[in-house]
Amino acid sequence: MKLIKKVPIKLVVTEESKEKIRQNFTNHKLRLEQECQQLQFEIRKLKNKNANVRSDMETRFNQEIKNRQEKMKLLDFKIEQLDELKMGSEIVEKEVEALVEVEVGSDWNHIMKEQAIVIKDDKVIRIDE
Repeated sequence: MKLIKKVPIKLVVTEESKEKIRQNFTNHKLRLEQECQQLQFEIRKLKNKNANVRSDMETRFNQEIKNRQEKMKLLDFKIEQLDELKMGSEIVEKEVEALVEVEVGSDWNHIMKEQAIVIKDDKVIRIDE
């Protein structure tokens, strides 16, 4: 029988990896800003609609703008935290799913033991089992 198990991908912090992460955060923030601008443009276009429809739509658009602004604040916080990271430390970047073979007599503790794949500058440097 095969099971699916989540395995964390850990990233060793280097200057190169910090810069990549910072660039990803910055790009995501720019996309959110563009979406906010588009939503504000849509609100301005609503001026020609009747008052009832305009009010409902404007409320929804404003809520979407607020949600994106919260995400931008979170990204700013993540960028600040990124600057605090020490070189060589390991951070969990994401999780992947792995297939694990389970047979009668398998050591369950070994199967369920925490595993991780450690990456440094786009190269797998270690597999923790």
